[in-house]
Amino acid sequence: MSGIHRTIFNRLLAAWVVVSLLTGAAASWLGISRIDSQLVELASAQLSKAFAASLPLLNREESQRSELNQMAADFVRQQGIAVEVRDRNGNAVAVAVNPLHSILEQDIRHQAYGFPTDDERHFRKFSADGKTVLRLLLPLKESAGSVAGYVEGSFLIDRETLGRMRNEMIFTLLVVLFAVTLTTLCLYPVILSLNRDVMRYSNDLLKGNVELMEVLGSAIAKRDAATNIHNYRVASYAVRLAETVGLKHGEIRDLIAGAFLHDVGKIGISDNILLKPAALDAQEFETMRTHVTLGVEILRKSDWLQKARDVVECHHEKFDGSGYLKGLAGEAIPVTARIFAIVDVFDALTSKRPYKEAFPFAEAMAILQQGVGTHFDPRLATAFAGIAEALHQEVSNTPEGVVESRLQALIAKYFFAGR
Repeated sequence: MSGIHRTIFNRLLAAWVVVSLLTGAAASWLGISRIDSQLVELASAQLSKAFAASLPLLNREESQRSELNQMAADFVRQQGIAVEVRDRNGNAVAVAVNPLHSILEQDIRHQAYGFPTDDERHFRKFSADGKTVLRLLLPLKESAGSVAGYVEGSFLIDRETLGRMRNEMIFTLLVVLFAVTLTTLCLYPVILSLNRDVMRYSNDLLKGNVELMEVLGSAIAKRDAATNIHNYRVASYAVRLAETVGLKHGEIRDLIAGAFLHDVGKIGISDNILLKPAALDAQEFETMRTHVTLGVEILRKSDWLQKARDVVECHHEKFDGSGYLKGLAGEAIPVTARIFAIVDVFDALTSKRPYKEAFPFAEAMAILQQGVGTHFDPRLATAFAGIAEALHQEVSNTPEGVVESRLQALIAKYFFAGR
């Protein structure tokens, strides 16, 4: 799975999880609300039917309430746990408790709510003694709409009814989750299709930036024919050393960019200094040092080329702080610049220049060793010493086209692999 496919898949998976949780919670809440609504409607219908004829009896004297008490007793014997009838002022005028549920009724009373002051029905659903109970307060209204009294009943919800309703809710929840999953699966190829052009444009843009990096580095190298292949060799050395010491993928990309562009500031150095076939005098050397500042200024014009800045700005710093431009020391020097400093000097020593012949491998390594702890990071220098001979044999006597081809494979690995 390519990087962009993996990214889309992971994001869709995350979206699926979030949407599933949200819709599942919403569906569950709606399902529970629907169950409660159905139970309340059933209980309301039973109370209304049982006490429809009770309105004229609600406000009679206590001695005349025997018929009302009988209605309450008949109701609990057939359908309920307990029932309580109140007049319009909220005073109890008839109470009945099913003898089979007298203990349960005592538990229910602990769950009772305060008597409401409005004229709406109220209910609570709760568990008591492992059973599901619904307690409902229903206003009894006259034909004119005024409240004549109230009836409050407690109902035991049988497991079969509750189970059937819960199964309906679970079925609805599964349908919702299936719809979310199906939508997500359908979106995956659609999003991939929509992103094809974006991915192509992104790759083309990255390819263009990499080509710009290579062309710019090559243009600098062309000013000094003796170092035309220097960028390819030093970039290859740098990547292999970075891999050996375990640099991260992104750091190696930055190191490659820096290897190509480390001397970009030399474009502003005059030929009589840059191509002088002898050692530079003090004034010329000071002028040559300005190529670092010039390079940083050039890179500032491109956000993408800023990846190379650490190497461009710090590849002449020394581990003991005696380098330039900033005089950084130790790990204050970016690791990419510390790696590059080693391989840059090694390639300079083992390459022919206008003012010198190439040093033999053993002599070049001896010179490098002299700079360990002063010029070079000891840990990185030790790691390079372990791979230098094989790298030198692999690169030094290899035609320029082959070196470039191998470097292109490394560039593809770190800039394009997984896209």
